[in-house]
Amino acid sequence: MSRKCELTGTGPIVGHKVSHSNIKTKRRFEPNLVKVQLRSEALDQSFSARICAHALRTVDKRGGLDGFLAKAKEDELSPKMRKVKRDIAKKAADAAA
Repeated sequence: MSRKCELTGTGPIVGHKVSHSNIKTKRRFEPNLVKVQLRSEALDQSFSARICAHALRTVDKRGGLDGFLAKAKEDELSPKMRKVKRDIAKKAADAAA
């Protein structure tokens, strides 16, 4: 299982651990991933996902999973979340017609 957020695409980055004597050693900064259940109001269904804590705050700010996915870029989402985004858009199109 990759250490990557399913909503934002945030993954590990590489940097230096710097000691007191200023010796630099390579290290990885891992994203703060949390396993959560996100509910879609449009589909009336829950989805489990591993997302970073930053994305969880943004989901709350935008009014839930539907609001977040409406503004999210397709290339940042995981394949599972892309399908959810398409299903939500399809449901909205059916309701408008």
